[in-house]
Order: sequence, then structure tokens, then C-alpha cells
Amino acid sequence: MHPFAAGGLKVKVRIEPSGHEFETLPGETILEAALREGFRLPYSCRNGACGTCKGRVLEGDVTLGDYEAKALTEADRQAGWALFCRAVPQTAVVIEAREIGAAKDIVIKTLPARVVRLERLAPDVMRLMLKLPQNERLQYLAGQYIDILLKDGRRRGFSLANAPEEDELLELHIRHVPGGLFSGHVFESMQERALVRLEGPLGTFFLREDDAARPVILVAGGTGFAPMKALLEHAFRTHSTRSFHLYWGVRARTDLYLPELPPQWVRTHANFRYTPVLSQPGVDDHWEGRVGYVHTAVVEDYADLSGHEVYACGPPQMIEAARQAFQKAGLPDDRLYYDAFEYARDPG
Repeated sequence: MHPFAAGGLKVKVRIEPSGHEFETLPGETILEAALREGFRLPYSCRNGACGTCKGRVLEGDVTLGDYEAKALTEADRQAGWALFCRAVPQTAVVIEAREIGAAKDIVIKTLPARVVRLERLAPDVMRLMLKLPQNERLQYLAGQYIDILLKDGRRRGFSLANAPEEDELLELHIRHVPGGLFSGHVFESMQERALVRLEGPLGTFFLREDDAARPVILVAGGTGFAPMKALLEHAFRTHSTRSFHLYWGVRARTDLYLPELPPQWVRTHANFRYTPVLSQPGVDDHWEGRVGYVHTAVVEDYADLSGHEVYACGPPQMIEAARQAFQKAGLPDDRLYYDAFEYARDPG
């Protein structure tokens, strides 16, 4: 609990001009509560240093935790401004703030980051955890990606695998591309505490929420699981009531590189289903599940996709095959959202 917590009661917050309302838990800042409830307010550092989350308190009282004077001047405070990352409501409050509705509303940054952990998830998949400078956070939508900027001017793009609400570290899933310049470095010589430069967030692959009742099918190929993990963790964190069905297509059982995670989601979230699909299972896999192409498994289960939204991420050949199959199953073109990552980004 924050040392500057209000009482022990939930407090109502209303955002103007949208009229959206939510409640803060005891000791919770306005920004923490807004993100928990799925309302995207602008922010960056989240520790009172940058001023990105500054907005006006139109009604009610808040207590501010520690912050840097350059982020909020005394004149700002006298005029009713506050830093929502440090503001804990003492009464019901009305605030004035701009809500982020799409990727175009988010600032793209170029930042340094330090490697804090390298974890091999499969023989050819590495989890890379990056930490930004102390006074920086990367605000992004679940599903977006970043570019790692190489010294020779080239760049490598990787989806962010963690939900925006868990942004203390940035999580990437990197597949080892034979002969790949960057992935070879990650697997063969990169050390913890190494520095990299990144640009992001990038891309328009994120969950649309125009129709919160429409069921969602997620189709991942290989490390296309990374943005799906972010999308689902965000949906679970924000208590989405939509139904989600994840299909994860890989070659062999070892390629399901976080095998315990989706079944755990099945156990803890009644609105989530999971279907792994192997295209070339070996004898040693002892596989009794679905076999074949992942898009084929989808249309076998959903002959009519006209009432669904589909999000697909994987190699371009998977995306194209899925697009054709789903179109035949009645999926409108404007309800297929995809990230064909080898087209958008230079592999390796």
C-alpha cells in the first residue's frame, strides 16, 4: 500500500470529456486504477519524473506522492493540475484527461535498454528481458512491436510479449534464424547487462474493442505466440468478458515453448480456450492432439466465422493461407487483423 493512501475505501473517478468511470482501490493512484480497468491514459515514467500523465483535477481532492518539480510546478498545482501516476484520490474526483484510443495516439520513442535476463525457452527460442532507463517507460498497446536498432543502421523487429500493465521490463521472444546477424548474437554471445537501442512501439496489431461482445480467435505460428501472450494477458488484466480461443501452430512439441502457460489460462479464465496444433509431430512427441496446419484446425472447428474477429501472427505463408480459408468460412475482410512478421521486419 502506498504510504499516502486514502482511508481504506474505494474511490470513484470520472474522466472528462469521455464520461468513463472507475474506482481506485485503497492506496492506488489514478493511473494505476485506470490501467487496471482498461482505460488508457497517457504516461511514460510512472514515477513522477516526466510529466506525461499530467492532467487537471476538476472536482475532488487528491494527495500526491513524491515527484520531481520539473514535472509539476507549484503554479501547475495551484491551477488544479496533478500527476496521475502519483495522485491518490481522497474523495470522489473528476479529472480531465485525453484517453488513448489507437496506436496513432502513442508516442514512438528511441531509447536505450539493458539486457537483464536471457532465458532459453526452446532450442531455438530465447526470452530476452530488457529494462529501460529509470525515468522511462514505453507506453504501447498489447500486440505492438519494437525495432532493435543495430549499429550498421539495420533493424530487427520483435513483438512485445508482455501486457502493457506489466511494463517494468520488456519481454521479447527471439527465434534463432540460421545465419541471422542479430539472433545469432543473442544465442551465441549476448551477455546480461548488454546495452541495446530500440524504437517503438510500432505496428497496428492490437485488440479492437468496437464490439466487446464479438468472440475472438487468435492464430499464432511459432513465435507469433509472443503478441498473443500480450493480448491475452491484457484482456485478463482488464477483466474482458469476450471469449478467446487461441490456436498455436508449431512443428513439434518442443516448439510449444511455454507449454504450461496456456493450460494455466484455461484453468483460471472461463472465457478462454486453447488448441495447440503440430504440423510434423515426431514419434518421441507422443502427441495425441491436433495435427496439420493451424488454419485448417480453425475452420474445422468454426465452419462459420461471420460473427467472429480473428487475429493472426506468424510467417507470411501462414497468414495468406489463413486469410483465404477464413474468407471462405465467412469472415469479413475487415475483421481479420494480422502481423506477418517476416514481411514487416528483416529476419535474423
